[in-house]
Amino acid sequence: MDHHQQQYHHHNDGGENDYMQQEDDWDRDMLLDPAWEKQQRKTFTAWCNSHLRKAGTQIENIEEDFRDGLKLMLLLEVISGERLAKPERGKMRVHKISNVNKALDFIASKGVKLVSIGAEEIVDGNAKMTLGMIWTIILRFAIQDISVEETSAKEGLLLWCQRKTAPYKNVNIQNFHISWKDGLGFCALIHRHRPELIDYGKLRKDDPMTNLNTAFDVAEKYLDIPKMLDAEDIVSTLRPDEKAIMTYVSCYYHAFSGKQKAETAANRICKVLAVNQENEQLMEDYEKLASDLLEWIRRTIPWLENRAPENTMQAMQQKLEDFRDYRRLHKPPKVQEKCQLEINFNTLQTKLRLSNRPAFMPSEGKMVSDISNAWGSLEGAEKGYEEWLLNEIRRLERLDHLAEKFRQKAAIHEAWTDGKEEMLQQKDYETASLSDIKALLKKHEAFESDLAAHQDRVEQIAAIAQELNELEYYDSPSVNARCQRICDQWDSLGVLTQKRSEALQRTEKLLETIDQLYLEFAKSAAPFNNWMEGAMEDLQDTFIVHTIEEIQGLSTAHEQFKATLPEADKERQAILGIHNEIAKIVQTYHVNMAGTNPYTTINPQEINAKWDKVRQLVPQRDQALIEEHARQQNNERLRRQFANQANVIGPWIQTKMQEIGRISIEMHGTLEDQLTHLRQYEKSIVNYKPKIDQLEGDHQLIQEALIFDNKHTNYTMEHIRVGWEQLLTTIARTINEIENQILTRDAKGISQDQMNEFRASFNHFDRKKTGMMDAEDFRACLISMGYNMGEAEFARIMSIVDPNRLGVVTFQAFIDFMSRETADTDTADQVMASFKVLAGDKNYILADELRRELPPDQAEYCIARMTPYTGPDAVPGALDYMSFSTALYGESDL
Repeated sequence: MDHHQQQYHHHNDGGENDYMQQEDDWDRDMLLDPAWEKQQRKTFTAWCNSHLRKAGTQIENIEEDFRDGLKLMLLLEVISGERLAKPERGKMRVHKISNVNKALDFIASKGVKLVSIGAEEIVDGNAKMTLGMIWTIILRFAIQDISVEETSAKEGLLLWCQRKTAPYKNVNIQNFHISWKDGLGFCALIHRHRPELIDYGKLRKDDPMTNLNTAFDVAEKYLDIPKMLDAEDIVSTLRPDEKAIMTYVSCYYHAFSGKQKAETAANRICKVLAVNQENEQLMEDYEKLASDLLEWIRRTIPWLENRAPENTMQAMQQKLEDFRDYRRLHKPPKVQEKCQLEINFNTLQTKLRLSNRPAFMPSEGKMVSDISNAWGSLEGAEKGYEEWLLNEIRRLERLDHLAEKFRQKAAIHEAWTDGKEEMLQQKDYETASLSDIKALLKKHEAFESDLAAHQDRVEQIAAIAQELNELEYYDSPSVNARCQRICDQWDSLGVLTQKRSEALQRTEKLLETIDQLYLEFAKSAAPFNNWMEGAMEDLQDTFIVHTIEEIQGLSTAHEQFKATLPEADKERQAILGIHNEIAKIVQTYHVNMAGTNPYTTINPQEINAKWDKVRQLVPQRDQALIEEHARQQNNERLRRQFANQANVIGPWIQTKMQEIGRISIEMHGTLEDQLTHLRQYEKSIVNYKPKIDQLEGDHQLIQEALIFDNKHTNYTMEHIRVGWEQLLTTIARTINEIENQILTRDAKGISQDQMNEFRASFNHFDRKKTGMMDAEDFRACLISMGYNMGEAEFARIMSIVDPNRLGVVTFQAFIDFMSRETADTDTADQVMASFKVLAGDKNYILADELRRELPPDQAEYCIARMTPYTGPDAVPGALDYMSFSTALYGESDL
């Protein structure tokens, strides 16, 4: 839908009303004032021509010139900007009607209802109909699309006029007829938009002709609006034609709103031009930056590709320093420029794309890729240059290093060889002993090894000199001279080393024979000397023996030693023979013997002295062994004497202990019978005491003789003492237990059978046969007698039978417990009944009654502990004997 249609539809309701209204007006106008017709004809003709001139044509007579429909179609095409159907070119009436119909159809297609306007009337040149049709076109295409603040068409145009003329006090636009008669409305519109065209202050309301003509002239001259009205017609007409005024005013609206559009268009052009200018500036900047950067790269690459070497390290170091300056100072800004260039290029392309401009193509050779390639070449040259610099520096360093290495190695070698020739020419071996010769040979071997090790360095020195020659070292002549000196001296050292080696070996052979004899003497003398020293130590050794067997062993060993003495004397003679042979050789060959035998400090005099000492010590040892033998025989007699008694007493004590245990456990006869039996045992034990005393006496003799062991018995005096004390304690304790059992039996009234039954139960559950039950044995015993109890109850019972918490139950404790269990079943009731007797059958008792019936201390004991009686029959001073009786047994009752 085009712009006109949108506008028309947006205000459709208002539009149709305007047309209907207009049609009614039109029908009336047909009969109305010819002055209006005259005004319309002039105005509509001028309006049509203002558009047709754009197509290069005009009309003279409005009702004649539109009759063939051709200019009508052309007018519609100009004002709508659209193409109509192709017109018929024939001159016949039918062709004209067809063309006019095409025009009318087009008007109708724009939403206009053409009532009572037909093609025939137009073709026939009906003036009223033709004016009506033109008014419809003006209304639709010039006025309908006007829109001001939600109003459109006629009201919109009126509102626009009111808004624009509002600041002018002498202008009041209320309609499109009489409001315009004084001409100030037209002038105000022009002045509002183009104040420079009219001197509005000089206009007067009472001079309409001047005002109207001023406006019409200025509009025609400066605003390109043709004169469509006649000033005289307006002034002379009572009510000017509304359609003519509206048509003319609409031209003002379009002219000025067009100016606004032109300003907008100008702004747009400026904006576009500004973007273009900015883009062109960016392009220029890019080109300039690219040119500068490429020029810098072009200048720099040859410098980086220069490979002219330097002979001195200093010159090369300077080149490296220059390169580092380039890297550190000159290149970074260029890296920044390259980066900025790429950023500018990307920014420019983005701006061009956003403003619908074609992409920027830099001039040839200045593309980003060209710069990247040039930069790549620069970096390549740079990398190569740095590698070359470092290699050159390394080469010069290597030369300096080699020369320094040569000097160092030569200096070390010369320092090492210093004095070596004099050392090799010494005759020190002529006065040396064999050990000295050996040492000199070892030293010489070490020197030969050292010499061989230094061979490497000599070869290295020669190799370095050779390499320096090949690398054309500037100081090669002095290097070669020094190298030659070192090699010549090296050959000389080799010859001298060989000569000294031969002289040392000759001297060594001469002294080796004597040394062999020395070694033979040392090898024989050392073990023989050790044997003699060992023999002297053994013969003088003090001995501690404890048995006759030990002393017999020592005597046997001594006899074996004495048997070896003749063989030892032969060995001594042979050793002395070696020494005599050495003395003979030294005398014969006049060999220089520096010092004594290097292998031993032992000499013949020492061997003879020690041999005499051994022979002297043997009879002394014989005497000591005889005396010790006699002492050990006496000790053995004492051991046997103690053992014979101890072996009788020990078993006797054990037997007695077992018998006492049996008497206390077995149930032969009454407790009195057992007691009698035990007292007889006690008497016999006491009578045995002298034997113990006698054994103590023997034990004292053994201790005095320092005898600490006795294989004839397992009993020590300590065993016997402990056993004896246990026996005395056990008999006394057992007698006491039986006495206590008799007391318990009599106190509790237990029969002998019950006592036997208790003993039988106890013995049965004393599973370890220790004369006591442990806690588990006791628990088993209680369960067997029908006790049913938890852990707490059992713990309570254990606290009674084992108050010291030893974890065992004695027979006495068991009897006490069992007798209490059997005897106390109704004791509390019995005591209560007894108190009731004393109280004369009352439920309470009085203090006086207690004092009267009971001994004083027991009466007071009861009074102090009885609580006041609180029963219904209570009297003052009444005491509760029932709860007392219960409490009496409750404390210890199970």
